[in-house]
Amino acid sequence: MVLPVCAMAKEKTAPGLVFDASKGVAGSVSMPEGKIVNYTAYTNLYYVTNIEDATSQYLNVFVPEGADESTPIFMPNYVGGYMAAQPRSINPGDASGRALAEGYVVAIPGARGRNSVKISKKGKPIYVGRAPKGLLDLKAAVRYLRHFDPWMPGNAERIISDGTSAGGAMSALLGATENHRAYAPYLKEMGAADERDDIYAAVCFCPIIDLEHADMAYEWLYGCTNRVSRPLTDAQMKVSEELASRYASYLEGLKLRKPEDGSPLTDHNYKDYIKELLIKSAQAAKDFGADIPDTLGFTFSNSQTFAPPVNGRFMPPRESSPHRRMIPGNRQGEYITGLDLDRYLNYVVSTIPLKTPPAFDSNGVAGGEASGEYEEFGDETGGSIHFTDYSLRQATGNGEATIEAKTKELVMLMNPMSFHSDSGATVAEHWYIRHGARDRDTSFPVPINLAVKLQNEGKDVNFKLPWNRPHSGDYALNELFDWIKSIL
Repeated sequence: MVLPVCAMAKEKTAPGLVFDASKGVAGSVSMPEGKIVNYTAYTNLYYVTNIEDATSQYLNVFVPEGADESTPIFMPNYVGGYMAAQPRSINPGDASGRALAEGYVVAIPGARGRNSVKISKKGKPIYVGRAPKGLLDLKAAVRYLRHFDPWMPGNAERIISDGTSAGGAMSALLGATENHRAYAPYLKEMGAADERDDIYAAVCFCPIIDLEHADMAYEWLYGCTNRVSRPLTDAQMKVSEELASRYASYLEGLKLRKPEDGSPLTDHNYKDYIKELLIKSAQAAKDFGADIPDTLGFTFSNSQTFAPPVNGRFMPPRESSPHRRMIPGNRQGEYITGLDLDRYLNYVVSTIPLKTPPAFDSNGVAGGEASGEYEEFGDETGGSIHFTDYSLRQATGNGEATIEAKTKELVMLMNPMSFHSDSGATVAEHWYIRHGARDRDTSFPVPINLAVKLQNEGKDVNFKLPWNRPHSGDYALNELFDWIKSIL
């Protein structure tokens, strides 16, 4: 039974944090297959008391018929490009609709972003959503759900976050920075509930993370295309080569171990590991009926006794997917036995042009313009700042320049890789990470590093590079929700 809590809230919450279970509004949504799902909606639930952006700092909660206090909570965010995201209603075509149809409570929070603005008394714009404000809002939403857990349908100990791209980064950050003391002063100032902000599982589609190393990773991987498929100026070529040369030491410092056998994963064998993951992805698609041509760089065997090189054959998602898209070329053999990675990467570039170097911290470097990531870091005046020493030095011409300590703190707070093995944070136990095999918005090592590091720490990680997928999310929902059922 769901009880009204207005009277209780006077004792249980800070002023302004309210949940009234009697104010739910009945609604329904029609799913693509025709199923009608009835729900009760609780909307405009402000999760902080010191509100800077009334258009985004609240959440909407949708409770399907039959849900109770033990029902898991699916929490998708719609952050894109690190911009503000307003709370949405249920979308029957994405994961929010599917979650509701599966019987889960769906909580959709809004969050501030780099474009969030309020107007001062003097009429000047004040930017109120620069890093780490968007993440703080999502943490506050989790705290709100936990604060009102006794009276709100849904189990706040079973929150499953979901996001794509920058939203995937936010989901990863929620899972990797749980309850960390570094965020506590910010959350207290915002008037968030004094509760834990840990989640049960993180679903991360193509997360744009590890921004301070992402430029290096991009050139380290895609440098092979510079003289083939990627037109660069001399200045851009120099930047690409310099960034690529810096990535090896970062990889070595991660001290990763291959999840399959525990052997070290280093700069020397890392690209072979990427090849294994791509072969596994292509083999799964081939088993499902896709044509994988030799023009992409794959080699094949027709031998009946040949064993597939990576984890054998397995069934991919059941629904229609890009696996069935036909790519021009000859169909070769039954089993994929190898891959020319440089050739494959040049194929990726031929489908979606690469970003110019540097891919992320780009403003003023080799003719680069400001990226969304560059604008994520800045101040209330709207000014943006470099977040890597390399780009700061290139843009200013000062070879000794370093980013300020405050900026370093902000970059750290926005990178889930900063919190591995940190005793100050707990980390979610369950992770679902996807990055398309044709996604060039960031490089393959970025999500791979996250997945492998989590696996090395004993977390339950379901990771794939889905075949022929560009930068996208909320796909293969049968596979996703089968996984959610398995962890619950």
